[in-house]
Amino acid sequence: MRIGLVIYGSLGLPSGGYLYDRQLVHALQQAGHQVHVVALPWRGYVGSLLDNWRVSVRRALTDAGVDVWIQDELNHPSLWRWNRHRPWGDAPVISLVHHLRSNEAWPWPWRSLYRAVERAYVRSVDAFIYNSRTTRAEVTLLSGRPRPGVVAYPAADHIARTGLDDAMVVARARHAGPLRVLFVGNLIPRKGLHRLLRALAQLPAEAAVLDVVGSDTFARSYAQQVRALATDLGLSGRVHWHGHVHGDALRALFTRSHVLAVPSDYEGFGIVYLEAMAYGLPVLATAYGAAWELVTPGQTGYLVTPNEAGTRAMAAYLRRWHHDRERLATMGRAALARFRAHPTWAQSLQRAVTFVQAWRTPA
Repeated sequence: MRIGLVIYGSLGLPSGGYLYDRQLVHALQQAGHQVHVVALPWRGYVGSLLDNWRVSVRRALTDAGVDVWIQDELNHPSLWRWNRHRPWGDAPVISLVHHLRSNEAWPWPWRSLYRAVERAYVRSVDAFIYNSRTTRAEVTLLSGRPRPGVVAYPAADHIARTGLDDAMVVARARHAGPLRVLFVGNLIPRKGLHRLLRALAQLPAEAAVLDVVGSDTFARSYAQQVRALATDLGLSGRVHWHGHVHGDALRALFTRSHVLAVPSDYEGFGIVYLEAMAYGLPVLATAYGAAWELVTPGQTGYLVTPNEAGTRAMAAYLRRWHHDRERLATMGRAALARFRAHPTWAQSLQRAVTFVQAWRTPA
């Protein structure tokens, strides 16, 4: 089959959603299918809405000649009208949903606009690939009726370190010194780094240090704000900024850290939480979204709300882990076990591939 994939920007962008898209492309190609990528430019939300009337977008869709479309739901503002009119013919449309934009913490009236456009979009497609049960429930609620779809979880075997065992996790937890906290995520407001910095500031200097990994190119003003916030809070010597790193450098940071903390506003899944568990790190994750499908509070980590109460809770959990290294070790072992029980990319995405294969263009 010839399968079309619609994304914004480039498949190489550093985020969990684009990692999932790359893995899906690989799985489809391994199954013998040809994947044609249509990469629409980033234009901002209003500019993307105008894509529904751009001749260049219509041409990219009609000239693709595909049997099935897969659309990253991130592209919903550019596609809701095209999906209704189907200028490309009979090829069905499957939406790959990482999370709904309207589930993020946006001010009114933007959230109302996002919800209206997303509702129009989800009602314009034929079927869905969901990254979690929570995402499936949110899309069903927005659509107003159940729709054909499959849940294919993300995985983390792309980053797993061969040979990591329980004894290594325990030894790391018992090592004297400050708690080594790791944040991995693009420096954008939704990821909640500002709240993590405020939580860290509630602990004595000797209790915890923080490594921040993530690109600052997606929201430069926010990246500047959190760096300034760290200085204002007196954290300059306790926060280490690494920028975007990957490969062995990222694995080294996971290996030497004690816990991962990414207190997002919302996560449709949160691949980074599973990546951390691959290294035996308990996690501080958001209580909003699908993190509960990975994180069992008190066993593999804790869930915190994205508000002042959640910031105080983060500080308390970090303090507890610093002082109680046996608890840290036990939770680290549980996190590693949770990762080992999770399906690999190949196992999970086989469900998506099988589902897509059933949606070929009618003869």
